[in-house]
Amino acid sequence: MYTAAGQPDKEQLVQRFVPLVKRIAYHLMARLPPSVQLDDLVQNGMLGLLDAIDRYQEGFGAQFETYATQRIRGSMLDGLRESDWLPRNLRSEMRRIETAINQLEHEYGRAPSERELAEALGMPLADYQRTLQDARGHQIVYFEDFSESGDEDFLERHFTDNEADPASILEGRSLRTQLVTAIEHLPEREKMMMALYYEQDLNLREIGEVMGVTESRVCQLHSQAIARLRAYVVGKIPAAKKRSKEKSIG
Repeated sequence: MYTAAGQPDKEQLVQRFVPLVKRIAYHLMARLPPSVQLDDLVQNGMLGLLDAIDRYQEGFGAQFETYATQRIRGSMLDGLRESDWLPRNLRSEMRRIETAINQLEHEYGRAPSERELAEALGMPLADYQRTLQDARGHQIVYFEDFSESGDEDFLERHFTDNEADPASILEGRSLRTQLVTAIEHLPEREKMMMALYYEQDLNLREIGEVMGVTESRVCQLHSQAIARLRAYVVGKIPAAKKRSKEKSIG
């Protein structure tokens, strides 16, 4: 991977790590709206890979792959900084779904089905599923869940370093436990999909092949699972936020 002059051979290194760029792009696509193009992610990821090659000073083994993964992913996110990942009206619809999930869970004592949720929302099932499809990019936690302002873009919500830091709050053992509990209560099909995506690192197409459904159906299941988790976890955030403030005052 080095030239005769002892310098990194960029062309060979790029060829070696192109599959890594594509894998990260495919994995990130499940969290983005349909308007985001895979080719744009790959292009930005390649810039991150080149930057990683230029900056890294040691050998190009496993440690470099870990470093490059961070740079590639960061470059993809930087390329999306000016984009509105999830329109506010769609996020509002997802919050309606979360509210319905909460209400029906209390009423039925179990996770409501898609048809039950669609009926509670006054929507045809096909429209409900289309909303889930469009909501690719809906996150478990947004910065605005911890803040009074809702004007920040996605990256500001996730990467702002201030007192209302969602990452630091979620590191609390109680909320981690709540998230694990919420996942355990997901319907089996959605739990399987989440395991394949987050534990096995499969992309949507691969998950569809395992589960015997289309890629778009996997996307719907992912959005619905996130909505269920948010309905559970976000309801716990005010208490965590209050404890965090009390701790800082003390």
